[in-house]
Amino acid sequence: MAILFKKSYRFAFRSALYITITITLILISFAWLKDALDWWLIALSSLLTYVICFFVIQLRVEKFIYKRIKKIYDDVSLLESSSLSSRTVTTDMSSLTNEIEKFAKDKKIEIETLKVREEYRRDFIGNVSHELKTPLFTVQGYILTLLDGAANDKVIRKKYLQRANKGVERLIYIVKDLDLITKLETGDLNLEVSTFNIVELVQSVFDLLEMKAAKKKIALTFDMRYNSPIMVNGDKEKIQQVITNLLVNSIKYGEQNGTTEVSIENLVKNRVIVRVTDNGEGIAKNHIPRLFERFYRVDRSGSRQEGGSGLGLSIVKHIIEAHNEKIYVESVVDVGSEFSFTLEKAQEKVEDVAVES
Repeated sequence: MAILFKKSYRFAFRSALYITITITLILISFAWLKDALDWWLIALSSLLTYVICFFVIQLRVEKFIYKRIKKIYDDVSLLESSSLSSRTVTTDMSSLTNEIEKFAKDKKIEIETLKVREEYRRDFIGNVSHELKTPLFTVQGYILTLLDGAANDKVIRKKYLQRANKGVERLIYIVKDLDLITKLETGDLNLEVSTFNIVELVQSVFDLLEMKAAKKKIALTFDMRYNSPIMVNGDKEKIQQVITNLLVNSIKYGEQNGTTEVSIENLVKNRVIVRVTDNGEGIAKNHIPRLFERFYRVDRSGSRQEGGSGLGLSIVKHIIEAHNEKIYVESVVDVGSEFSFTLEKAQEKVEDVAVES
C-alpha cells in the first residue's frame, strides 16, 4: 500500500514538501526579525500549507495530464473516449507510461491483424476472379462461336451447348460453395444435430464415389471390418459432405492403382477420430499451413484440370469447427496424406449395454 501511495503521489508529495519548507523558512525569518517566534503557530501553518499544497498540486496535475492526453488521443482518433479513464491517470509518470505502452502494443497488434486481413482479402478477390473467369470465358467463347454461324450445324451446336452447360454448372458449383462457406463463417447456417452411424455414412459415400474412384483405379476401403455400428452426434448431412470432400480430394490427387483407407478409432472424452489416408503424391510441408484457405491450391496448374471449386478443404474445416471439433493433416511427399477429424461419440443407452443376469 505504501509503495502504491509513493508511486501515485510522489510528485505532489515532493512538490508540497518543497513549498512548505520554503514558506516555513520565510515565516521563521519574519518571526525572528519581529522577535515574535511562536513555534506552535509555525508548525500548524506548515502542516496546513503542506496539506493544501499536496491536494491542490495532485488534483490540478492529474486534471492537467488527463485533459492534455485525452485531447491528443481524440485528435488523432486512436482511442475511444470510454477507454481512457481519469482514474488511470496520476502524477506518477511510470504508471502513465505503462498505460500508453499497453495502448501502443494493442494498436500494433490491431494494425498487424488488419495487414494480414488486407493481404488475405487481396488474395481472396484475386482467386475468386480467377476461378470465375475461366468458366465464364469458356461459356462466352462457345456462345460467340454459335452466334457466328456454328449454330446452323446441329452436331456442333449440340456439342458446344453441352460444353457451355458444363461451364455454367461449374459456375453454379463455385457459387454454391461460396454461399455455404459464407454462411459457415458468419454462423448463419444452423446445424441439425442428430445421432447416426458413422460407419454406415462412410460406406454410403464409398458407394457414391465408386465410379469416380474406378476411373483412376483407386480402391476405397475401411482399415478393418466394422461389425458393430459406431454412433456419433452431429449434422449428418454436413458430416457426409466432409467425408465426400476428403475422399474426392484423395481421389483427385491419388496415384493410379492406389488406395484410400478410412479408419474410425475411439479417443478419450467420448470422442472418435475419423482418418482418411491415401498413398498418393503427398503434400510438401510449406503448403500444409495454408491447405484450408479458400481457393488455395498446391499445384496451381495441374489441380485446375481436375476441376472443383477450390473450396472443398476450407468447407471441411468450417463444418468441423462448427461442430466444435478439430481437424488434422499429416503428409509426406511421394508417400501419401492423412486427413483426420474428431466427432462426439453418442452415449450408449442403458438398455443397449445391460448385461443379462
